[in-house]
Amino acid sequence: MIGYIKGRVEEISSDSLILENNGIGYRIYTSGMVLGGIPGLHGEMKLFTYLYVREDELSLFGFPTEEELNTFQLLLGVNGIGPKAALSILTVLSVKDLAFAVMTNDTKAITRANGVGAKGAGRIIMELKDKLAFEELYGGDEGSYDVSASVSGSPGDSVQDTILALVSLGYSEPEAVKAIKQIPAADTYASEELLKAALKKLF
Repeated sequence: MIGYIKGRVEEISSDSLILENNGIGYRIYTSGMVLGGIPGLHGEMKLFTYLYVREDELSLFGFPTEEELNTFQLLLGVNGIGPKAALSILTVLSVKDLAFAVMTNDTKAITRANGVGAKGAGRIIMELKDKLAFEELYGGDEGSYDVSASVSGSPGDSVQDTILALVSLGYSEPEAVKAIKQIPAADTYASEELLKAALKKLF
């Protein structure tokens, strides 16, 4: 299996590019987000690849980071999601945005992708909620905390209580999580203090 290909961009089309390596041109399908970020022809590029094999199809898909490749493979594991739909999702949502949408049950964000309806978005959320490393995607900064734990109702009761309170006040769950994410060490606050701080972020 090909782990990655590093070469020169020789052609860019609407859904793929040709990367030349040692005289061989590899057609690699990738997301619109990746294609839109290529500055032009003849520049060098490295893509981590996935070989998609079917009886009547042999296609190579590529991504600039292993994180994107892993997310693509997770999407392929969802019932009813093929490579075209997976690429479409990664065209409208970054890996972090997708993780946020999954953890906050935001089907509307996912249905922005061509070919993905509400049912498909629901399956993605249901099947990937325990697989996407949300805390790794959003963690690491001073104000980080495990949002996935708070949304699921595990540790961090004050965070969960605040999300429920904000939702009851008319805010969406994604808006509530986003506001709390902006508060450093949010999971150390008492529920009442955290609610006041979150409301200031929303005003």
